[in-house]
Amino acid sequence: PSPKPPPHAALIARALPVVVALRHDLHAHPEIAYQEHRTSKLITRELTALGIAHVSGLAGGTGVVAHLPASTDAGNALPAVGLRADIDALPIAEQTGLPYASTTPGRMHACGHDGHTAILLGVARVLKDLPRPRPVTLVFQPAEEGGGGGERLCNEGLLDGAIIGPRIEKMFGLHGWPDLPVGTIGTRAGPLLAGTDELRATFVGVGSLAAYPHHGRDPILAMSQCIVALQTLVSRGVSPTDSVVRSVCIVKGGSASNVIPDSATFTATLRC
Repeated sequence: PSPKPPPHAALIARALPVVVALRHDLHAHPEIAYQEHRTSKLITRELTALGIAHVSGLAGGTGVVAHLPASTDAGNALPAVGLRADIDALPIAEQTGLPYASTTPGRMHACGHDGHTAILLGVARVLKDLPRPRPVTLVFQPAEEGGGGGERLCNEGLLDGAIIGPRIEKMFGLHGWPDLPVGTIGTRAGPLLAGTDELRATFVGVGSLAAYPHHGRDPILAMSQCIVALQTLVSRGVSPTDSVVRSVCIVKGGSASNVIPDSATFTATLRC
């Protein structure tokens, strides 16, 4: 005979269409860091409908933290397990042509946070109907894309239990990872994925006509030399066994094809 499916399988199957619909809704209405007001309202609406205790208006106004107590008094004496999803989008114009594509020009859920948020709401929907040997805190974090929303939540007492529930002993931060086979979960003890630092450099020169470069001081040439040299910080300044990535992603300078500008700027990220 076929093995009996686990008790959560039916709950997941029932929740899945709701999760998909939520994800499509979120994807169509992306909001960038600390502007996730519609997203935050959607999260609180779903948690309220499920009867799950939560606190909103966190980390600048759009963060939400919910809590599911353990099923027993003994379980509630234990610290909580935290499950975290980020909720912000990126300032990118969507060109996918999907039926649920972004309806906000210049904004897109290009890093999967719409999926993270929908999945965590699905987890809440399933966990509330399952026995829980210890408490679970659900964290909907704003401003993951460079805005420091996680740090603001921690400073407001998230990990210590000052917001809701007991202190959090372990935290799992969800992130979609296309390189893993479907149905596979990857995790490890300790930090996972990279920390990011940003570098912005402005080169100030002397503008001139392009026909008379000797009358000026070309900031674009100086910036180009620096961008190339930056790569040697990784290739020659860091051990080959260490994981470091330097990427220059924004370059700005000049406004006419025949004029050397007075200044030029680039912005880069360092991940390690």
